[in-house]
Amino acid sequence: MTSTPLRDLRVGLIGYGLAGSVFHAPLIAATEGLTLDTVVTSNEERQAQARAEFPDVRLAAGPDDLFARAGELDLIVVASPNKTHVPLATRALESGLPVVVDKPVAATAAEARALAALAEKRGLLLSVFQNRRWDNDFLTLRDLVERGGLGDVWRFESRFERWRPQPKGGWRESGDPAEIGGLLYDLGSHVVDQALVLFGPVTQVYAESVVRRAGAEADDDTFLALTHTGGVRSHLYVSSTAAQLGPRFRVLGSRAGYVKYGLDPQEAALRAGARPGSGTGPERGAGPGPGGWGV
Repeated sequence: MTSTPLRDLRVGLIGYGLAGSVFHAPLIAATEGLTLDTVVTSNEERQAQARAEFPDVRLAAGPDDLFARAGELDLIVVASPNKTHVPLATRALESGLPVVVDKPVAATAAEARALAALAEKRGLLLSVFQNRRWDNDFLTLRDLVERGGLGDVWRFESRFERWRPQPKGGWRESGDPAEIGGLLYDLGSHVVDQALVLFGPVTQVYAESVVRRAGAEADDDTFLALTHTGGVRSHLYVSSTAAQLGPRFRVLGSRAGYVKYGLDPQEAALRAGARPGSGTGPERGAGPGPGGWGV
């Protein structure tokens, strides 16, 4: 008796800006069992970019063209602007397709719960793309915590800081609530998610969210303090106004501490055109002290 080989899952990718072209398309193309079938973007330059990077990909100018071919696809990835995440994920599920949504999945908990309920009702996968769970420094920290290398963790500090005194504009910095912009939704999604992965549910939240720069509309300097059910305190910082950058991670425990400076190199490598599998081994350039592991 012979078995029929399983075909690759055909993926429709909506959006080809930073998220789509840097974080999703290269990973989809490099993953065994997945085929990047269609890219949706109305931008002609991005269409040309997608065609140059993936010559066999189909191009669609809008979601309508994609969903008209729902029967020819197996998975939808939503990597378009934040305000489109819920409508497009809903449409994918209603079309009978599982969906992966870039963070933030929704603007409110109520919207996220409604989306999850729809996926459960349809018996379909709904997943949120939280790529920072796979950063090398975070994986190192998670291993230290889980092995007890730090003892009982008392405080976790996490930062995504930059010095960008002039606003760049665009929907990410828009003050219109409908755009779901601002750093709390953007980088805050990562630091909150990482804290929850490490230390579990939260019983108390304190927040400071400020618009500091002249001409800015959305929050550009935010601090969160989380108290986890196990007693760990997480202090989380996301800022575009940090004239002096703090460590990416600083963790204090009853036996030891962990400090990590600088960002994981994977994003920079992808932006520069490197592709998954082009390098192997531990984080390049890693070592003790600033810019290294700091264990």
